[in-house]
Amino acid sequence: MTTAFTPAPSTMNLPTLPEGWPIGSYDTYEEAQRAVDHLADSKFPVQDVTIVGVDPMVVERVAARLTWGRVLGAGAASGAWLGLFVGLLLSLFTPGAGLAPILIGLASGVVFGVASSAMRYGATRGQRDFVSHSQLVARRYDVLTKPRHAEQGRDLLAALAMRPAVR
Repeated sequence: MTTAFTPAPSTMNLPTLPEGWPIGSYDTYEEAQRAVDHLADSKFPVQDVTIVGVDPMVVERVAARLTWGRVLGAGAASGAWLGLFVGLLLSLFTPGAGLAPILIGLASGVVFGVASSAMRYGATRGQRDFVSHSQLVARRYDVLTKPRHAEQGRDLLAALAMRPAVR
């Protein structure tokens, strides 16, 4: 049974639009975070504050060019770590085995790592010969609060804007 104050379990995690009045707008998330930290330090009821990224975009930054050497080297390294782990586990639970399970695990890990990396990279047929990192960013970040605290929040953030930024 749900009450008027408790959301139904099926709607608890659904995306909802932010509520509140804007009390500040910033170019970076770091500046918005600094503003909310200032509000918290000033004993402002921050449980009523929301930071909203406006005009979101996905930014993909290219880090490096992919080559067969880089792909096979990374596959060998990741396979070696996995093979070493399996070899260590086998040597711990095999009495008197010595280094054989570790070396076999390491060698087979390298072989399987190189083979799986080569198959994955070969399947792309040169369509993605680069490594990149994606990030979700916004053009600006608005700080919102409930209407009952908006005037106090604006005054506190105006006082913060008058102070020099600490780096």
